[in-house]
Amino acid sequence: MTHPKTQSFLTSAAIGGAALLIGSLAAPAAALAQTAEPNSAAASAPAAVAATAAADPASSTAAAQPAAAAAPAAPAASPFTANVTLASQYVSRGFRQTWGKPAIQGGFDYTHSSGLFAGTWLSSVSSKFIEGGTVEWDLYGGYGGALGDLSYTGTIYYYVYPGARMSASNTSYNYGEFVAALTYKWFTAKYWLTYTPNYFGYDSQSLGIGNGKGSRGSGYLDLNTNVDLTHGFSLLLHYGWERVQNFSAYNWQDGKIAVSKTFDGGWTLTGAVTKAWGATNVYNNYTTGAPDSSGNIAVSNPLKTTFFATLTKVF
Repeated sequence: MTHPKTQSFLTSAAIGGAALLIGSLAAPAAALAQTAEPNSAAASAPAAVAATAAADPASSTAAAQPAAAAAPAAPAASPFTANVTLASQYVSRGFRQTWGKPAIQGGFDYTHSSGLFAGTWLSSVSSKFIEGGTVEWDLYGGYGGALGDLSYTGTIYYYVYPGARMSASNTSYNYGEFVAALTYKWFTAKYWLTYTPNYFGYDSQSLGIGNGKGSRGSGYLDLNTNVDLTHGFSLLLHYGWERVQNFSAYNWQDGKIAVSKTFDGGWTLTGAVTKAWGATNVYNNYTTGAPDSSGNIAVSNPLKTTFFATLTKVF
């Protein structure tokens, strides 16, 4: 999940800054599939307890009543889950990664009772946003736990864009991040730190800036407020700030407001509006050189205000 840029063309990504926070009611613990963030806490089934019936006090006899049969054990929850999402478009950190077109997304997760977890998630993307790319494939694993109302997770991500490469500089979009997250009731703060040489292909070669510089150490501040509106409705308020190491002209901020409704059977319907702001105008006329339907080079501002909807099913 992330954002672009190309040497001969205006590339992508810049960082985010200050957020809206609201909260009053405790938010539900359901995770949205579109975020691709695995659940950090494993649910374990309670052990069965044998119940013994007491003698009937109304009985006139002294005969003891037989013990009740032991309660059957509750079925153990599966450590595996899966999800699939249909989205009117894929927007990540404020960037429209499917160039205004619909996306199909899905993933698998494994969560152990110790707090360890691992998973994978995929989404369709547009070659107009990621040169030569049609798929984003995320791999992740980590550990999570809780101390009262405070929960924490540490996750390592690696993002793969099969077949995608910036032709002008022969630069790959693939990169990795470490994510630290703290959640207190309805508020979550995360920080995503790039551990690979480049963040989403940003380097001197692809951007034509400086000599031999990479973007390892880039960071994304991710602040989220989740408010339970009751009756299955919830409100998300998000603010993000991306800092691109060594290439501050490509920093950006983004915000999002989303309302979700959960239904029986693991279904969630979400409507959202997003907007991002670049530190400079480098994203205003973004292109990878891919043609549009008329054969002309496709140019757009991937940070502009966007409305989208998603329908997610968790299995």
